[in-house]
Amino acid sequence: MSAEPSSSSSLGADAVDEAIARGLDFDGTPIPPAKLDLYNQVMGLEAGRQRSGVSNTMRSRIVRIGAKHIPQAELDQMLIAADFAPLKEKEIAFYYGSK
Repeated sequence: MSAEPSSSSSLGADAVDEAIARGLDFDGTPIPPAKLDLYNQVMGLEAGRQRSGVSNTMRSRIVRIGAKHIPQAELDQMLIAADFAPLKEKEIAFYYGSK
């Protein structure tokens, strides 16, 4: 396995998970074991958490990721058009508050 970074290896939704599984950052440097251990411990806790439903999880992901790429008013309208609940005040404050 090459330690050379690859631009395609840092693209897409699974890129971070794949890098963590390899134990290598995108630039090819090893991720310190203490960081990997803590990450795996916390992800293990999350894996055991009861889910509230697929639709709720989809909406949460859309808001969390969409807020990075889509203006507030546009994301709000997209949610409504897809029959999801509009942005909540606490989401607006958290994702679109003072930057």
